[in-house]
Amino acid sequence: MKRKYMLSFSESTSDRPIIHDLIKRFDVCINIIKAEVSPGLTGSMLAEFDAPEEEIERAVRFLGTQGVGTALVTDQIRFREDRCIQCGNCVLACFSKALTIGPPDWRLSFRRENCILCKLCLTACPQHLFTIAND
Repeated sequence: MKRKYMLSFSESTSDRPIIHDLIKRFDVCINIIKAEVSPGLTGSMLAEFDAPEEEIERAVRFLGTQGVGTALVTDQIRFREDRCIQCGNCVLACFSKALTIGPPDWRLSFRRENCILCKLCLTACPQHLFTIAND
């Protein structure tokens, strides 16, 4: 099972090897999608956990005992593809490569699994075809 979590680190937790400990103690594969964590400062990390549900639950409880905030990411970007004019503005804004244009048909492609919810496409699209939806 895969689940995305936004992790919040405080000044007192940002300089400890908590993610290392999490990986060593639990059978959880962690894909760090985006992170802004510096020792002594508050920080955040978007990470995808891949493991059986019970192991993910144990890992999340462990993070709580270490003072790390966890929020399950359930939001998704919605794209109204039928109204797209293929201008490419969103592709230029999307550094995670969730939005691409290329051969063979040179049409916009949206790979939801690559989306890190940075929300840059919301403002890049001149037609406002991207929205946030809670699932």
